[in-house]
Amino acid sequence: MLDRRTFIKKGIVCTGAASAVAVGKTSGATTKPFGVGGYDYRLPALAKGSRLVFLGDSITDMKWGRNERDRNHYLGHSYVYLIASRLGVDMPEAGLEFFNRGISGNKVGDLRSRWQKDAIDMKPDLLSILIGVNDVSQGGGKNVPLDRWEADYRFILDSSRQANAALRLVLLDPFVLRSGRLQGEDPWKYWRRQVDKMGGIVARLAEQYHAVHVKTQDLFDVAARMASPGHWIWDGVHPLPQGHELIARHWLQQVSARWKRP
Repeated sequence: MLDRRTFIKKGIVCTGAASAVAVGKTSGATTKPFGVGGYDYRLPALAKGSRLVFLGDSITDMKWGRNERDRNHYLGHSYVYLIASRLGVDMPEAGLEFFNRGISGNKVGDLRSRWQKDAIDMKPDLLSILIGVNDVSQGGGKNVPLDRWEADYRFILDSSRQANAALRLVLLDPFVLRSGRLQGEDPWKYWRRQVDKMGGIVARLAEQYHAVHVKTQDLFDVAARMASPGHWIWDGVHPLPQGHELIARHWLQQVSARWKRP
């Protein structure tokens, strides 16, 4: 779990230009301060032309249409767009390629059914997955069984590693906050219980498959103690821009920490 001090250090609270200068001095030449304190990450070691593919549901999706030739909208406006824009500025020489394969409404079983086309055939060098909230039934009692949820998740990870043994994996926890339609005591407790169970599975899979594990539920829990839950996620499930920025910052920090430049 993250405490308040760690959360602030990771970049949620800006501390002014002076701290930005300090960040630049202590973090080495690969740090790219932009005059905003608290956002510090070393650039990840990604080979030139690396393909980064992001899969998930509407939280990842957020696209206008699905025309890959529309370079203005093909990445949507989720955390994927923010990660791509940040690395595109900081690593232009790398010529990185980014692909958003999130589809609104998807469950983990949907990912499994389209995995060959939207993951393996894309030949990614890095694969990032965020899935789970649609596997929780809004009416209760009709959730995807957790053993099947885990089996489907393992299938997509096994298939990916079989296709590329060197594939880098990033797994993000599903998450919810007590805002919007989840403000009531009963729906909130129900959703949170189910999401926490899936988060436990993601943690286990991340360890077993040596993946980067982005603990997004922990991040939003701390964020909700610093500002209202509705500041980050408007309906209990879908982040606002600042929520997507929160995900993007921690994704970048953890990926950079795992795969460091020499």
